[in-house]
Amino acid sequence: MSYLEFLDKYKELIVSGTLVTVSLTISSAALAILIAVFTGLMRTSSNVALRSIATGYVEIFRGTSLLVQLYWIFFVLPLFGVTLEKFVAGFVAVGLNLGAYGSELVRGAILSVARGQWEAALALNLPPARRMQRVILPQALLIMLPSWGNLLVELMKGTALVSLIAVSDLTFQAKLINTTTYLSAWSFGTALVVYYVLARFLITPAMRWLEELMKRKMGRA
Repeated sequence: MSYLEFLDKYKELIVSGTLVTVSLTISSAALAILIAVFTGLMRTSSNVALRSIATGYVEIFRGTSLLVQLYWIFFVLPLFGVTLEKFVAGFVAVGLNLGAYGSELVRGAILSVARGQWEAALALNLPPARRMQRVILPQALLIMLPSWGNLLVELMKGTALVSLIAVSDLTFQAKLINTTTYLSAWSFGTALVVYYVLARFLITPAMRWLEELMKRKMGRA
């Protein structure tokens, strides 16, 4: 069997696995960004309780393995009466894990905004929430975008772990094809190429476009 014949025979499995991977990436990224923003803001809060909660979350999810977190969410939570469908368990685990890393990007970017900007917003007598929304966060977003591009690529690659709980993503389908054909180089080589294409030609250009858009909006193009 030539490689073209291999692709023709298993293209449906590869395409379906790729679509599941893309869906997992989008769902996980949405959850991670949401958590990162709120947790990052909590980490910069003057409220000790909010800072403590956010710090506890970040330390737990950064300090433990994503694989163990995935197993906990899928296999252990049902023991406490919380059962999640495997796709949901997968993107929740990845989102929670990468959200912890993202929260540090948000916190660092907020603290990196020039002190003069904080003082100018204060001089305008803006309420704290308005000050953060209109002055600080737009500038912080521009600072954090390059790092978020790297984090989203890591998130996309991290979704491969969900194959271990039988989510039919690209990695799961590659393992299934390999079990049938024993053509490891073609099975996992194809998966490798697809992951690279997703990272290089989808995530990276999207983040660069967003970065340029923010620069124009901030008058820094």
